[in-house]
Amino acid sequence: MNTVDLDQKKILLVDDEEDILNLLETVLIKEGFKNIYKTENGTEGIKICKEIMPDIIVLDIMLPDIDGYEVCQRIREFTLSPIIFLSAKSDDVDKLLGLGIGGDDYVTKPFSPKEVAYRIKAQFRRLQQMQSFEKDYSDNDEIEIIHFDNIEIDENKAEVKKDGKIIELTAKQYQLLLFMVKNSARILSKDLIIEKIWGSEFEGHDNALMVHIRHLRKKIEDNPSSPEYIITYKGLGYKFIKGD
Repeated sequence: MNTVDLDQKKILLVDDEEDILNLLETVLIKEGFKNIYKTENGTEGIKICKEIMPDIIVLDIMLPDIDGYEVCQRIREFTLSPIIFLSAKSDDVDKLLGLGIGGDDYVTKPFSPKEVAYRIKAQFRRLQQMQSFEKDYSDNDEIEIIHFDNIEIDENKAEVKKDGKIIELTAKQYQLLLFMVKNSARILSKDLIIEKIWGSEFEGHDNALMVHIRHLRKKIEDNPSSPEYIITYKGLGYKFIKGD
């Protein structure tokens, strides 16, 4: 697999502490990144995000105008680029909320800037691996639309529809659904799913997976509390049942 071309990646940093922004920028430049954009408030962050369409966003939760959760939700209206939350809040509830509304990773303050750089690189590796997986699966032919019941997945557009209407999924939700659908013949262990979607370097594995499964069920199942597609096998993992 080719290495990630770091100097071409655009990174948006959103934090109300100038010292943190400058420190992160310095470390990221040393790590090989060149296109780094910074802002100290959420409104400006959304504006910049729309203008440059960054490859990844590092987003503080406690901002002076609107909080990072709302920024994340607004950003998710027009991009699926990975979002790494920064927060002084270490409670699992806050982490799960961030992951549930569209975040891809969560770093608790105080943190090492090198850790953030490592997590950014990890996100890029995951995206590259997923793209490679999809390319291998298609065997260089035109990717077909996957149909089951009233749901269809168009890989060319990274688009999922239910009853002909587009379902809004985050990048991780889409990757999770696609991976499970393509492996619907077997039970997938939590460890395997986490390795394929998040990578072994991601923390909070089980909670993150449970949150994404729950949100995915709400979007594709007719009755999320009694799922027909994403079935839990206690102690083993999950299995996707395609239906007819």
